[in-house]
Amino acid sequence: MKAFSDRLAEAVRRTKAPVVVGLDPRLEGLPTAIAPKEKFPAAVALAFERFCQGVIDAVARHVPAVKPQAAFFEQLGPPGMQALANLIAYAQKQGLLVILDGKRNDIGSTAAAYADGWLGPGGVSPWGADALTVNPYLGEDAIQPFIETAKARGAGLFVLVKTSNPGSRQFQDLVADGVPLYQHVGRWVQQLAGRTLGQCGYGLVGAVVGATYPAQLTELRSLMPQVWFLVPGYGAQGGTARDVAGAFDPQGLGAIVVSARAILFAHQQSPYREQFGSSRWQEAVEAAACDMIAQLRAETPASRLPPS
Repeated sequence: MKAFSDRLAEAVRRTKAPVVVGLDPRLEGLPTAIAPKEKFPAAVALAFERFCQGVIDAVARHVPAVKPQAAFFEQLGPPGMQALANLIAYAQKQGLLVILDGKRNDIGSTAAAYADGWLGPGGVSPWGADALTVNPYLGEDAIQPFIETAKARGAGLFVLVKTSNPGSRQFQDLVADGVPLYQHVGRWVQQLAGRTLGQCGYGLVGAVVGATYPAQLTELRSLMPQVWFLVPGYGAQGGTARDVAGAFDPQGLGAIVVSARAILFAHQQSPYREQFGSSRWQEAVEAAACDMIAQLRAETPASRLPPS
């Protein structure tokens, strides 16, 4: 199978939209027509699945990928996990790449089991994700099983480097040997990416770097020239198109920017609430996604994306 880095580059070029829609369903955000009448797990899981399918339908022709957050499905037990499996398959049938946000890792055979279960699209693995977020803090021996599985199956990884939450400073900014810990992790991720380069010039090992730290985004792009960035923190967390400009290479590749709440629940927010309301929530989702794409094209090198 073609390398994940190349599949991602092709999808971004095709859509000219370096946008990932986060699938983070919440009961309080569901449109009236979809909200479950009962709050037991099976009913909520079905509502989450219907809602996320509707989101996928609204954005599939505009964006290259979606990012289901496993926690919102795990909290519902087996019905939620079945809904997650259904959504991964549904998104891929709609032509979208699926980045599963699970932040998994462990050591030895446990890491290998995580990788075997999650990574590999098109029925290659039980879950079928195109890529997975992973935690780096167990070291390279714990990452290597993920890399081997991802390489064999045309999948990808995104390693936590500088996360978008305010508390990331507590440990990620600690200085060791004169530089912050996140820079040490970034240099290591660049080495891993450099060993797994696709034709697009990027490796299968990417990095999670938050939009809420624009200076660090620019700094880390210089440290990691061959690393795809997955950039959370856009929209509801405060990140803007101008903040993420430094994540891209001069041709507009190298970064995909995540928005969840600002797109999923656009029907509850101005100006989409006034324009569409709850009854036309899918139109609100599509409009919010298109507005984000336009903002990125106006404020970042994404305007220079070459054709696929």
